[in-house]
Amino acid sequence: MTLPAVVTLPAAVPLLAIVGPTASGKSTLAVAVAEQRAGEIVGTDSMQVYRGMTIGTAAPTAEDRSRVPHHMVEVWDPDHLVTVAEFQAHAREAIDEIHERGRLPVVVGGSGLYVSAVLDDLRFPGTDPAIRADLEAELAELGSDAMHRRLADVDPAAAQEILPSNGRRIVRALEVIAMTGQPFAARLPAPVEVYPSIRVGLDIERSRLDERIAERVEGMWEEGFVDEVRGLASRGLSATPTASRALGYQQVLACLAGDLTETQAREETIAATRRFARRQQRWFRRDERITWLPYDSSSLLDDVRALLDGSTET
Repeated sequence: MTLPAVVTLPAAVPLLAIVGPTASGKSTLAVAVAEQRAGEIVGTDSMQVYRGMTIGTAAPTAEDRSRVPHHMVEVWDPDHLVTVAEFQAHAREAIDEIHERGRLPVVVGGSGLYVSAVLDDLRFPGTDPAIRADLEAELAELGSDAMHRRLADVDPAAAQEILPSNGRRIVRALEVIAMTGQPFAARLPAPVEVYPSIRVGLDIERSRLDERIAERVEGMWEEGFVDEVRGLASRGLSATPTASRALGYQQVLACLAGDLTETQAREETIAATRRFARRQQRWFRRDERITWLPYDSSSLLDDVRALLDGSTET
């Protein structure tokens, strides 16, 4: 694509991060800011990195990607097990390259751990193959719900942040606890920024967020979400350890297997997404560096510009 003319930015120009729950309008705001400020977008969504998972993850549209360069979108095939550490390395490489081009990195996403991994000095302990193998065997035998209950017994804070259906993250948390003797949540130190940043959160009341989530899911079905999952299933999605557990994909796979009706799959996707949005809000509310702005403010873009301008004043 043809990039817009480069704007010379102050040497200390910050990175802009736009965070908040799903369906709050982060992507729309990010594109608007990036267009005005010679920006490029770096996604921090843990599922948009998979190729072909477009409708269910609300990945940037072809139009948006033609208007503004996007990074960390459709990077790997669904059968690739992406670790947070691998994601971190690729996203930081993209940010550094954007800086080298004299542009503004606009980090956008609702996956709190991935945002923190990219922007903060967050380091991850290694792995113990024996412990991991034992836990994965137990996961296969007992199921993710039972393993989630075990995690809740030893580390309630971590269990609150990890979906009961996310067996991979549950196993990882239990592995770290077994290796270190500490709660998994304790492995997340007080945040230290890797990049100077302005962090904006989109504030939306719960009832309106619930409405927007339902509208988004209904829209996914209208856009052909079931067909998208059916096509991915024919290429082995069900056997993938991570992508198959994504919100919506898990429910539609159950529908295709005959375990849910299509109506049940749609309603369960809405309910699961609402629960996930609550977790997102709790995660980001803990970060005092975030400036919260009303998602529907008529001056939202101006307010973000003012934050950026104020950060570069000498």
